[in-house]
Amino acid sequence: QVQLVESGGGLVQPGGSLRLSCAASGSIFRLNLMGWYRQAPGKQRELVATTRMVSGGTNYAESVKGRFTITKDNAKNTVYLQMNSLKPEDTAVYFCTAACTSSWDGPLSTYWGQGTQVTVSS
Repeated sequence: QVQLVESGGGLVQPGGSLRLSCAASGSIFRLNLMGWYRQAPGKQRELVATTRMVSGGTNYAESVKGRFTITKDNAKNTVYLQMNSLKPEDTAVYFCTAACTSSWDGPLSTYWGQGTQVTVSS
C-alpha cells in the first residue's frame, strides 16, 4: 500500500500565497507521476497540476497557469504546490494523487490523499 500525507492548507486572503506539500510512502517501486486535484463544494474534482517524477514534465489547469507552480523532490517522494495570487474561486479541498508501481512487474496504480482545505476569503 501507498500512503500520501498532505499538509499546508489553510485560510488566506485574496492575493495571498500558500504552499502545499504531499509526501508518498509505503510500497513504492517506481513513482511515475504525482500531482494535485481540487474539489469545490457542489463541483466535480478537477485537475490542478501534475508532474512526471522522472522527466519533470508538468501539466497545469488553465485557471492556475502563471499563479501555481508544482515542484518535486524525488529523494523524498514529495511534491509541492506553490500557490500565489490566490482567488476566492481557488477555495476547495485539494487532493494529492500519485501513480506508481509496487514492484518491477506490478501494475500502475493510482492513490489519493485525504485532502487539505484551502479557503481564500477576506
